[in-house]
Amino acid sequence: TVKASFLIFQLTLAGNVLGGNVLIWPTEASHWLNIKVIIQELIERGHNVSILVSTSSLFIQPGDVPAARFEWYPVPFGKDDLDSLIKDIIMLWLHNRPTILTFYQFYKELGKLMKKANVLNRQMCEGVLASPDLLAQLQKKDFDVLLSDPVTICGDLVALKLGIPFVYTLRFTPASTVERHCGMMPAPPSYAPAVLSELTDRMSFGERMKNILSYHIQDYVFQSYWGEWDSYYSHILGRPTTLCETMGKAELWLIRTYWDFEFPRPFLPNFEFVGGLHCQPAKPLPEEIEEFVLSSGKHGIVVFSLGSMVQNLTDEKGNMIAFALSQIPQKVLWRYKGKRPVTLGSNTRLYDWIPQNDLLGHPKTRAFITHGGTNGIYEAIYHGIPMVGIPLFADQQDNIVHMKAKGMCMDLNFHTMTAPDLVEALNTVIHNATYKENAVRLSQIHREQPAKPLDRAVFWIEFIMRHKGAKHLRPAAHHLTWYQHHCLDILAFLAAGAAVFFFSAVRCCTFCCRKCGRAIKKRKTE
Repeated sequence: TVKASFLIFQLTLAGNVLGGNVLIWPTEASHWLNIKVIIQELIERGHNVSILVSTSSLFIQPGDVPAARFEWYPVPFGKDDLDSLIKDIIMLWLHNRPTILTFYQFYKELGKLMKKANVLNRQMCEGVLASPDLLAQLQKKDFDVLLSDPVTICGDLVALKLGIPFVYTLRFTPASTVERHCGMMPAPPSYAPAVLSELTDRMSFGERMKNILSYHIQDYVFQSYWGEWDSYYSHILGRPTTLCETMGKAELWLIRTYWDFEFPRPFLPNFEFVGGLHCQPAKPLPEEIEEFVLSSGKHGIVVFSLGSMVQNLTDEKGNMIAFALSQIPQKVLWRYKGKRPVTLGSNTRLYDWIPQNDLLGHPKTRAFITHGGTNGIYEAIYHGIPMVGIPLFADQQDNIVHMKAKGMCMDLNFHTMTAPDLVEALNTVIHNATYKENAVRLSQIHREQPAKPLDRAVFWIEFIMRHKGAKHLRPAAHHLTWYQHHCLDILAFLAAGAAVFFFSAVRCCTFCCRKCGRAIKKRKTE
């Protein structure tokens, strides 16, 4: 009996890991780093993974995942076009950080750049969907699921053309319009801050006003280009539809945050939070770096990185930062490819690349200076390291606001900060014990989950592969019209009923008053 039970258990496990066929529709930059982790885990579990990549991809290289199959498709634009657009978006944020007085104009300019991005995105769609040979080749592989990053539109359309379920993996889409309107994710504006609003869940009256305006302006700007996509989706699928309706068919949304980062808010069962899925224990450092780290003695080290998208700084800014770092007793490892600052101190070393996760997990690490990218923030949370945030663009300001509210981060303005500001911020997060305590508390929250984020992500992908979807998790809101979803038809009916009742009551009272008046007048006459 024991042997039989053990055999059944083994067969159950085997059923969970039978190799399936997974198709990937990725997005560039840090988005690729996250989805690559999932791909590698799927391959280790015996699945066959194919990745659709345009010939103009900037960051995705075949060597990144040797065991995966790369399906290259041609596009009429070059790498320079994509690189130029990304730089324009970064520069918009760097020089026009939105304020309460300028965020409408900011979103308007961002909307223009998003329209340019959609032109390139449309050409990527055409590279796959307008190629009968490629579609036929994909159809023969009998894929079980498509994993898509919705920041690059079209993965869902490819999935529907192939007749397979699809899953989204994302931090958020622009303005989170897709999650709210297409995924039906509840977002009460009274305490759920709009993305990019730099607000927390504790808002004053003025902040709640800003939050509501942020939601509506973001919706207006980002939905303005949906009409073209609606027409394209209808054309490809051969029936009237919309971009939002199609994206709403996602079986599952893997959100790359967790409650150590997010503010509490309602969510749906087909939204799974998997923040920090790339985090892992620190590995031994390269010998040269380990030697430098150990030479820091009791003061420890500071890890400094502004990410891979900002390669260099102006001479003035680089010298100011280098001078500030030379004033602290800690050793500093700075990821920087720009010109060597003349004020660089002997305690600071520059590197083209650093093993960031391994450094943050080193016992000598005291603080992390970061631009606020989600990946770096989660590595700091995982290892319990307080931060000094210098946000630059995209979601980075929002991310740092979250971490500041959680008590493990100080923030600085990239444009206005001075050397004393940076020194003071570093000394504060290193010597004020509350920052380290809060960082350790968030680390404990992150680590103490029923299952690891990566395991949960892969579990749900395999679940959808086995069951051909997860329709039981989708809310009925997907089958309602917009006015039914907001109960406007009920409100209209009740308002009409109240109006009829009020009108009838007034008419009855008027009729009775007139009749009584006539009776009184008749008596007086008699």
